[in-house]
Amino acid sequence: MGVLSGSPSQMDQCIADCVKCAQACEECLTACLQEPDVQARVMCIQSLNDCAEICLQAAQLMSRNSSHSKQFCELCAAICEACATECERFQDNHCQECAKFCRTCAESCRKMSA
Repeated sequence: MGVLSGSPSQMDQCIADCVKCAQACEECLTACLQEPDVQARVMCIQSLNDCAEICLQAAQLMSRNSSHSKQFCELCAAICEACATECERFQDNHCQECAKFCRTCAESCRKMSA
């Protein structure tokens, strides 16, 4: 583990990707709430909220080297993929960019759960 030991690992990359994804989801959620078609985005907004939450929780579990990290990362990957799919339904830049962060995080989490 990297912050205290100074040697970055695959887990450190996954933690960083999870934190970035959570931030992207929070920003996208805020932007979605300002869109004129907010009612059409209810499922997307819910997915963004779920994704941000699980990403932060996964980062916390990995940071403390929890024995549950592997299973949590597996679930995080699935939720990130679902969120990316929801975001991709909308053509605005914030949703399209958020989907990219979600897919990157999903890939990192899949590597951790393998």
